[in-house]
Amino acid sequence: MPDLLIELFSEEIPARMQARAREDLKRLVTDGLVQAGLTYASAGAFSTPRRLTLTVEGLTAASPTTHEDRKGPRTDAPDAALEGFLRSTGLTRDQLQARDDKKGQVWFATVTKPGRPAADIVAEVLETTIRNFPWPKSMRWGSGSLRWVRPLHSILCILSDEAGASVVPLTVDGIVAGNTTRGHRFMAPDAFTVSGFDDYAAKLRRARVMLDTEERAAEIRSQADNLAFARGWQIVPDDALLAEVAGLVEWPVPLMGVIEDRFLALPPEVLQTSMKEHQKFFSARNPSTGRIEGFVTVANIQTPDDGATILAGNQRVLAARLSDAAFFWENDLREAKSGMATWAAGLASVTFHNKLGSQADRIERIAALAREIAPLVGADPDHSERAARLAKLDLRSAMVGEFPELQGTMGRYYALEAGEPDAIADAARDHYSPLGPSDAVPTAPVSVAVALADKIDTLTGFWAIDEKPTGSKDPFALRRAALGVIRLIMSNKLDLQLQTVMAKVVKNSDLLHAESDAGIAGPSPDQYLPDLISFFHDRLKVYLRDQGIRHDIIDAVLAQDANDDLVRVTARATALNAMLATEDGKNLTQGLKRAGNILAQAEDKDGVEYSFGADVKFAETDQERALFTALDTAEPAIRHAMAAQDFPAAMTAIAALRTPIDAFFEAVQVNTDSQIVRRNRLNLLSRIREAGRQIADFTRIEG
Repeated sequence: MPDLLIELFSEEIPARMQARAREDLKRLVTDGLVQAGLTYASAGAFSTPRRLTLTVEGLTAASPTTHEDRKGPRTDAPDAALEGFLRSTGLTRDQLQARDDKKGQVWFATVTKPGRPAADIVAEVLETTIRNFPWPKSMRWGSGSLRWVRPLHSILCILSDEAGASVVPLTVDGIVAGNTTRGHRFMAPDAFTVSGFDDYAAKLRRARVMLDTEERAAEIRSQADNLAFARGWQIVPDDALLAEVAGLVEWPVPLMGVIEDRFLALPPEVLQTSMKEHQKFFSARNPSTGRIEGFVTVANIQTPDDGATILAGNQRVLAARLSDAAFFWENDLREAKSGMATWAAGLASVTFHNKLGSQADRIERIAALAREIAPLVGADPDHSERAARLAKLDLRSAMVGEFPELQGTMGRYYALEAGEPDAIADAARDHYSPLGPSDAVPTAPVSVAVALADKIDTLTGFWAIDEKPTGSKDPFALRRAALGVIRLIMSNKLDLQLQTVMAKVVKNSDLLHAESDAGIAGPSPDQYLPDLISFFHDRLKVYLRDQGIRHDIIDAVLAQDANDDLVRVTARATALNAMLATEDGKNLTQGLKRAGNILAQAEDKDGVEYSFGADVKFAETDQERALFTALDTAEPAIRHAMAAQDFPAAMTAIAALRTPIDAFFEAVQVNTDSQIVRRNRLNLLSRIREAGRQIADFTRIEG
């Protein structure tokens, strides 16, 4: 069984595209081979800045011969029908067989497809893959019609087995496949032949090319850490930068540089961001000072002077970049010390959304809401309002204009320079958080108040103008904002009624009413706020499913009142989930659902609601009387536990009903001939249903 090796050699492939390209090459080629009838044992894809490589091991030498029976027209069908069938099969009439069918005799054709050599199939599949490769961006060059991410120089495509290696005959847009490749652009530029993947990987390494991206990343990390350790420094971890740099070099050579003293007063985030964005440098921190004092750049070549010339050039470019950053910093500090009034005025001319006003309008809403939320999260209302008014002023700073990713971070520095307390300055930094599932959640009360106000204002505003996420489209990151609100509430265990809080946003802003001076035509708050709560519920379901809580249990709890108190909903769902994992819980659920179903059928048939009047004096059996007694004990216990939000106690109380409910259904016929007894038993079932409804809608629980 031969092995297949493919290499597509081109000009530099952007680092951000390489991971996806590796997977696409593997998927397209292997899927095409399998569809054509070949099988294989394993496949692996690799990339460097100048090549995409695929190795397929244990490929079958040829596709199998197949035989397919095709049913044609009846034997007495018109000649035109028969001729059409013959054309579709490529056979003649004497090659057909007449077979008995339900409606008489029918012509059958046995179509034989002979197997094909693997080389023919590989050539066909690879050409299709190259011509239809899904690059995010591609280009044409010269006079050819082929599109590739960068000009494609050569195609290596060989099949190898014990007898040796052979080139797969293939020509794509004038590029003829062969068995040669090239090594490092500068250190080993000459072409060389290969006979298989092991030979290919070994010769590339000798030609100063590390084929495996993960190996290059590990090499960069190891050498950078060693260089930093030698100076008593530490490399600031940055996995995204590491992955990008590993896609920029074929033979990584890390070099350590030192930041000039005149730049060390810049905030470490500025140094790190400037070096990362402009130069792709790793930052090195001095643990004794806490400052970023050095950097690691990764060259793609070994030089006789051990990189001294490269490093000197990088130092000059870095000095120019950091000089710009220092200029921005000094100008911004002057504005911060003067109170940032110019920045505040400038935000009035920055449109947040054409239907939601300017950034200044938005800040007014957030400040008012932060003051309202503050007492609910244990924050000082004055500090919360002040923090909300300052938090976004850094959007007008020169530094954030150059590095938008530093918004919030710079806001904290500027607030401190303006003489604001730490709590207010920290809120400027933290109010955007959490931005993603791995982002830390703010816990300081003022930060929590402003972060919630920011996100709730965003969600309420876009619901007011009917700009909700649709399908996979979410241009304003509203799903992320909702998950941020959920994580803030859950991590800080906040007792908040979301609908009440969102109503305050609407109350404080004419812009969020359906008919306003801005001429917004949209749903009224009574329409869109419940819909927004449903959106939160959808996000909460995702959050709780990740915690191991079943979707039907979440639905059962959300069907109850006070479902906009997310902490209470989660605690209730968690306790119910734990109870239903027990045998008593499963059986109790069946009893509650059975009671509800019988009651619903009777109410539908009789046209009345059985919800009161159950009296123990009409009980005819010991099982009925025992159920009355159990309910007399359980109902107040459940009610008191739910009021105290002691949900485990509520579950214990309702679980005590399992045995008497089971015994009742075993011994008692609800729909008896005596109408008095029947009504009494149905009203008793109503008490069971209401006991369950205090906790959840058990009809929504599956199984």
